[in-house]
Amino acid sequence: MYKFLDVFRTLKLPDDIRVYMENVEVTKVSKTSTNSLARVYIKNDKVISKKIIYKIEDALKKQVFRIQNMDVRIIDRYSLSKQYTPQTIMDVYYDSILFELEKYWTLEYNLLKNSTWEFEKSDLLVLTLEDGFLARTYADNLTDYFKKIYLNRFGFEIDVEYKYASKTENHYEKENAHKLNLRVKQIEEQLQAAAQNGDGESKQLSDADKNKKKAEQKAKAAAFFNERGATGKDLTRYRKPANQDVLYGRDFNDDITAIEQLETPVGEVAVNGMVMSVEPRPIRDERTILSIAVTDFTDSIIVKMFVKNEQLDDMYGFIKKGNFLKIKGIAAMDKYDQEITISNVSGIRKGTDNRSVRTDLALNKRVELHCHTKMSDMDGVSRASDIIDQAIKWGHKAVAITDHGVVQAFTEAYHTMQKLWGKYEAKGEKLDFKVIYGVEAYLVDDTKSIVTNPDGQDFSGEFVVFDLETTGFSALVDKVIEIGAVKIKDGEIVDRFSTFVNPKVPISFRIENLTGISDQMVMSSGTIEDILPDFLKFCEGCVMVAHNAEFDMSFIINNAERLGISFSPTYIDTVLLSQFLIPALHNYKLDTLTKHLNVVLDNHHRAVDDAEATAHIFLKLIRMLADRDIYTLDKLNEEGTLDEESVKKLHQYHCIILAANEMGRINLYRLVSASHMQYFNRFPKIPKSLVNKYREGLIIGSACEAGELFRALLDGQSDEQLARMVNGRSDAEIARIVNFYDYLEVQPIGNNRFMIEKEDYYVKDEEDLRDLNRRVISLGEKFDKPVVATCDVHFLNPEDEIYRRIIMAGKGFDDADNQPPLYLHTTDEMLHEFDYLGSDKAYEIVVTNTNKIMNMCEEIIPVRPDKRPPVIENSDQMLRTICHNRAHEIYGPELPQIVTERLERELNSIISNGYSVMYIIAQKLVWKSNDDGYLVGSRGSVGSSFAATMAGITEVNPLSPHYLCPKCYYVDFYSDEVKKFAGGAGCDMPDKKCPKCGHKLDKLGFDIPFETFLGFKGNKEPDIDLNFSNEYQSKAHAYTEVIFGKGQTFKAGTIGTVAEKTAYGYVLKYLEERGKVKRRCEIERIAKGCIDIRRTTGQHPGGIVVLPIGDEIHSFTPVQHPANDVKSGIVTTHFDYHSIDHNLLKLDILGHLDPTMIRMLQDLTGIDPLEIPLDSKEVMSLFKDTSALGIKPEDIGGCKLGALGIPEFGTDFAMQMLIDTKPQYFSDLVRIAGLSHGTDVWLGNAQTLLKEGKATISTAICTRDDIMIYLIQKGLESELAFTIMEKVRKGKGLTPEWEQIMKEHGVPDWYIWSCNKIQYMFPKAHAAAYVMMAWRVAYCKVFYPLAYYCAYFSIRADAFDYEKMAMGRERLEYYLDIYKAKKADGTIEKTELDEYKDMRIVQEMYARGYEFTPIDIYKAKARSFQIIDGKIMPSFKVVSKIGESAGESIEIAARGGKFLSKDDLRQRAKIGQTVIDKLSELKLLDGMAESNQLSLFDVL
Repeated sequence: MYKFLDVFRTLKLPDDIRVYMENVEVTKVSKTSTNSLARVYIKNDKVISKKIIYKIEDALKKQVFRIQNMDVRIIDRYSLSKQYTPQTIMDVYYDSILFELEKYWTLEYNLLKNSTWEFEKSDLLVLTLEDGFLARTYADNLTDYFKKIYLNRFGFEIDVEYKYASKTENHYEKENAHKLNLRVKQIEEQLQAAAQNGDGESKQLSDADKNKKKAEQKAKAAAFFNERGATGKDLTRYRKPANQDVLYGRDFNDDITAIEQLETPVGEVAVNGMVMSVEPRPIRDERTILSIAVTDFTDSIIVKMFVKNEQLDDMYGFIKKGNFLKIKGIAAMDKYDQEITISNVSGIRKGTDNRSVRTDLALNKRVELHCHTKMSDMDGVSRASDIIDQAIKWGHKAVAITDHGVVQAFTEAYHTMQKLWGKYEAKGEKLDFKVIYGVEAYLVDDTKSIVTNPDGQDFSGEFVVFDLETTGFSALVDKVIEIGAVKIKDGEIVDRFSTFVNPKVPISFRIENLTGISDQMVMSSGTIEDILPDFLKFCEGCVMVAHNAEFDMSFIINNAERLGISFSPTYIDTVLLSQFLIPALHNYKLDTLTKHLNVVLDNHHRAVDDAEATAHIFLKLIRMLADRDIYTLDKLNEEGTLDEESVKKLHQYHCIILAANEMGRINLYRLVSASHMQYFNRFPKIPKSLVNKYREGLIIGSACEAGELFRALLDGQSDEQLARMVNGRSDAEIARIVNFYDYLEVQPIGNNRFMIEKEDYYVKDEEDLRDLNRRVISLGEKFDKPVVATCDVHFLNPEDEIYRRIIMAGKGFDDADNQPPLYLHTTDEMLHEFDYLGSDKAYEIVVTNTNKIMNMCEEIIPVRPDKRPPVIENSDQMLRTICHNRAHEIYGPELPQIVTERLERELNSIISNGYSVMYIIAQKLVWKSNDDGYLVGSRGSVGSSFAATMAGITEVNPLSPHYLCPKCYYVDFYSDEVKKFAGGAGCDMPDKKCPKCGHKLDKLGFDIPFETFLGFKGNKEPDIDLNFSNEYQSKAHAYTEVIFGKGQTFKAGTIGTVAEKTAYGYVLKYLEERGKVKRRCEIERIAKGCIDIRRTTGQHPGGIVVLPIGDEIHSFTPVQHPANDVKSGIVTTHFDYHSIDHNLLKLDILGHLDPTMIRMLQDLTGIDPLEIPLDSKEVMSLFKDTSALGIKPEDIGGCKLGALGIPEFGTDFAMQMLIDTKPQYFSDLVRIAGLSHGTDVWLGNAQTLLKEGKATISTAICTRDDIMIYLIQKGLESELAFTIMEKVRKGKGLTPEWEQIMKEHGVPDWYIWSCNKIQYMFPKAHAAAYVMMAWRVAYCKVFYPLAYYCAYFSIRADAFDYEKMAMGRERLEYYLDIYKAKKADGTIEKTELDEYKDMRIVQEMYARGYEFTPIDIYKAKARSFQIIDGKIMPSFKVVSKIGESAGESIEIAARGGKFLSKDDLRQRAKIGQTVIDKLSELKLLDGMAESNQLSLFDVL
């Protein structure tokens, strides 16, 4: 005989398959005469499943017999131990028999699958077959098959008989019939409604009326085409027949083809589908190609139509997103798209929605208590809003949102309910529906005691440390095969017990491979009935000890009860004991503990060796307990609570937690916070002890198959056994588990069908799954707990499973294509799922109990509706005082009336609406930053507020342009000269001296209305955004804790979801892996179902949420670390900050480069940036030409402006805007900044209007304020003008009513057109603040060039490269030419593009006559460039292979004096040889010796 692996030495098998073949013998190899089939005869003493056999056959065919292209058949024979009987063979081999039949004998497979079997005698197999044609025809084939299998394969001669049983209606057949009946009824209703509509029309219209209507339609069509100069052919094409369903072209009645069938150019077809999108592409001759994406939900396709532009409006009338159309055209390969499309459309009719729409027709509806949304981490694929909408349409009274570990869908659910309440209220109705807010938590049981049943013992007594080896994991199903134990007395091992146990069943290959115990080793041993009494006698009077004691004790207790032996021992679990004493271990497996405690473990998974090792571990743990003064078992239980690290390592179970009331909501948020902040370990875990602490107002459910209770259950047990034991656990243990929950949960068997495929679950078939549900229900009855039936909803409808399949495949799940039916069921669907329980019990768990739980939950609001700003004592008066004091400092003792009126109007609005605290907070932050030497730039519309200016929050003065004398306080707001600059900037006015004292006048004001910031009635939520230096941002954040107190501020949380491109990639990858090809529009359709699914969490770059003192954060939101990074010290809101910014103040403390650069410029030049004039002609010229720089465009690659490197204006896009608009004034730059930061404000909008001469830079819409001011000037009511501005600036466009009002007030068409184009707009105050910062930088560029370039390269250069840019102009130009060429042909990479941007600034610097000086390792800085002797010295960070970190080390080391050698440099700076080599290569270490040692040559 030859070993299989010796015969086929080259065969490569996966390890998990190869292990089965290690002892297999090959008895013969043969082939057929035609060389088409090779037969390999094997023999083994262990049964190998057919799944394994077929995988090996496939491997042999592909690897060994591939050249001959032969099929391979393995003929397996077995020489089994006496533990095998015909009955046990059937037990272990039945699945293989089914698998084999399914592959080769399909009819016999279906016959056997629906049959039952039993051995009436040891050698008589009786099959009970479902009576029918199949059974009557193939029963004999089946009996012959079993006889041959048993004789040829296993050497048993058996008899096989069969009998017939009448067919019972299958549960699923009932369900399908029920659904079919519902669908038929629905179709009948639709046909009846259609017939009624048709009759109604015929009754209403006489023949004369119909003829008249046809004539009118014909005349209208003729007029339509005559007006557009259509040809006779066109008229024929577009003439509408009498059939009103025809929308375009000719009528047709062709059979509809499913889009999924259009894989080849089949020619003329008709399809029915829904329009997903319409994309117009203008072409020549006033025509447009319409690309219409259409889906029938089997697939999608693009329909292309060539349409004259004047016909577009009519086409858009019916070609709309969501419309169903029937389209007839030619299916052909599109040369442009390279895929099958439909073109040459000859007719379009009204289509029908052919999707199956499920309705809930039950009189009394169920309630779904277990729903996952897109916030369930890459798991759920339905929006909370869609789930709520469907439940309401079905007439359900509630639905529970229970995402995995998070509550981030609560806000969407609540906002959905708010909208629905509003809609129902508008109709005078009340919505009878509520959302139940909950979570599917990851529960860990930290309430287990280390010692079970302590009875006053101490550690000086006797202990038996034992271990079992078994045939599996279930104490009810599996058998003990070895017992090993040692007895400990007075800290010493004094006795041992070791024996095999004959299980009377074969030991599986897996168990033999794990333990090394074979059938031969146990067959001569006694059975458990013989050995257990002896073992219990050995343990008498001793405390028992085991590693994972619950498992081992379950086998002992179960067998003792079965034998009628009374046994209630005290026992210790060394896993729990180790977790208590050694919390830092990464796991508590036996081999991990032996290594940690230096204990010998020779033969792991042999009972006697494991028991010996556990005993030595236990002795060491006893000594550790003594060090803690723990000498008794009772004291151990008192002290032995787990710390956080140990709790985090416990195994988690799923658990549903519902908030029953407001107190429950807060407690739920406390638990969610703790799970993310304290107990996160791959999952946000919640300890049972913490649930008990915060249990008030919560309802706890046992959840799905991953729940603690469900995992405790096993199949195949009678009610009598169940009453005594579940999964080998005692009544007390089961009672402990069940009593923790308020209700128990069961689910359709389809949800858990995956368990049949997995060995660990001991589930053979669907009946076993039903039994599991029956047991949960039985426990509910026994412990008086309501049992509810839930769907565990992960997608809304059956067809939506594709989205979850894609997401699961993207996460790497190999069973992603086997999606269980986790969709929202109707009441009837759920009743049918549980009809095996009987109608009364099914109704109880589906309807009665789910409504019972619903009624226990009050209607709660998950996000507090009240506004809760922080409180700063006397903030109202403080703000008034600060503003007035500053106003008097600027405008003198007697304030001008316009100043007083504006200030008082603002302060009254700010204070009355409760916003003074916001101003004081911003004032404190800005003043602190200014005191520390950093300017702060304002963002958003806060610069519209004069009070903000006076409070020092912003430097933008929003008053109208005016002159002010800083000496005598003369002011001019109203002269004709000043009025010319209304709407502009005061700095644009000509210089002027004070007519009173002769002092030069200040020129102030940007003319920005306060209402942009707060609205006319204080009804706009203000938002103060501040740009701090990026160097100072963290200090500003820290200062908020100084202002409000520690623990009162939190980072604003964000939620990262699957973006459209990512979803497209998931779908594409899924299809490619399965060898499928789909059209782009179908990929896009599927991808849309995968977007917005939660992937991770993060933090707003500058958002700080402030909690008022006295409030608890959990009354607003849970908290967590960003991305659940347990090492992060940052705490964020669990909800996305947008969801709670209506009631908690959010400060936007952003980091920006401009303040940092201005600070460096101030340090380099000594000038105060606030003293830089805003009317410098030289600076203004930068935005027109290069003259102020003393260079020509040809010196800098043809760039026409000097704006390179200036914030806001230094990009090619912005510079082209400058060229197009030709700014003359500072105010023009403000408008240009508004244009450049808006979306669809310049391109395709203002740019077009300027080119056509319809608008100028002064009249075009550039900032949001322009709209409101212009409309008020046109006579519109101020509140309406404000509302229009707000809608337009958010991209929501104008309503027809607004357009009409605007036209009535003389607003030109181009202005209305422009408003409707805009998607987002900048406020003027924001643009002004940005331009002021940019101007200061530009001023330094003109007058302090070395300082400017030094600061720019230090702070703004992203990709400065020392070797390419700082080693001479010639070298720079060489690389510039390369990058220009790459940019021109589109091959430049992003990193190169960044370098190119910096190169252009360097080129400009060289052109102006300035140079770099080489790096001096004793003077150079790690990060900052420096001015040295009129030249610029780069920093270490811009040298490749050195970088900032090594540069900092060199900078610090250089402070210690000269380096003796390169070795000395390396050692003192702690840098690598690579850095030394780079410095040497650049000749920056010239003259430096290699080492400190002198050689003979050095001496000579």
